[in-house]
Amino acid sequence: MQLCLADILPADRLTALVDRLKTARFIDGKATAGWNATGVKENQQAYAPGVAQLAAEIETALRQHPVFALAARPKRLHPILFARYEPGMTYGYHVDDPLMGDPPLRTDLALTLFLSDPETYDGGDLIIDQPGGEQAYKLPFGAAVLYPATTLHQVAPVTRGVRLVAITWIQSLIRDPGQREILFDLDTARRMLFARDGKSREFDLLSKSFANLLRLWAEP
Repeated sequence: MQLCLADILPADRLTALVDRLKTARFIDGKATAGWNATGVKENQQAYAPGVAQLAAEIETALRQHPVFALAARPKRLHPILFARYEPGMTYGYHVDDPLMGDPPLRTDLALTLFLSDPETYDGGDLIIDQPGGEQAYKLPFGAAVLYPATTLHQVAPVTRGVRLVAITWIQSLIRDPGQREILFDLDTARRMLFARDGKSREFDLLSKSFANLLRLWAEP
């Protein structure tokens, strides 16, 4: 399941965050690439100690975002990274490392938060390889895409302007993507039912099935 999320942060807070990033030190992104990705990774990455507060602010906003919580069922988040792409920079097809950090975090999901207005740069689409073909994402300022970290994906070359993004990976309480999608659909349906009709027998039965599946599948 791939999902676009809007309004991760209020526009004024996000604009202030991006302004603070303008003074951050950026280094060669190859420093955090796996051995097999260094040949295709051409970007810049904010030096982590200098942007820790900004990263924490985005992580807090993500954890409070209702749709992110329902879709990801997050157990742990990798520290937020900020990446910048200038003209000529790209990140060729790759798959994310299955384990990151110490102690290791299992990367079930990846998230890209777009921090540049798409009208200010050309290229730079996030392209995810799927059985039905490639799916490209170039979202508005402040929107994010949540997608399986198990996929092959790339960032198309930037040909004009600057592409700035925040990136993280998520270890979910629900390891299996099919199970996560079932729980997302059930939880969404019961919330819609409650909003329309209030507490009802149908809502109670859906809630019972949802709770028991979550109990069955969760890995706390």
